[in-house]
Amino acid sequence: MEEKFKYTVGQLIEHQRYSYRGVVVSRDSNCQASSEWYEGNLTQPAREQPWYHVLVHGGDHSTYVAEENLREDTGGEQVIHPLAATFFMYFTEGRYVPREGVSFPGTEA
Repeated sequence: MEEKFKYTVGQLIEHQRYSYRGVVVSRDSNCQASSEWYEGNLTQPAREQPWYHVLVHGGDHSTYVAEENLREDTGGEQVIHPLAATFFMYFTEGRYVPREGVSFPGTEA
């Protein structure tokens, strides 16, 4: 069974509600966060949809976001984040090129 993801690793995104920009670092076919984390989340989008780990532009943190809360960022500007070089080789044509064999903590490469 092929998993359906709207966004790819290295793609620029924007959060629809909170308007921050970021880059997708990894993705899960459904929410892998603990029940405690999920219940403490301000919004509780469906767990049974793709979720994405995102490096947040201008910050030093990442977020875990449901697909329904994202939209593509078509501005083409790089995301400034101290971990970008850890996960990506370079930025070209509005997207990041992932490093082979590097994965977000807790996920598979």
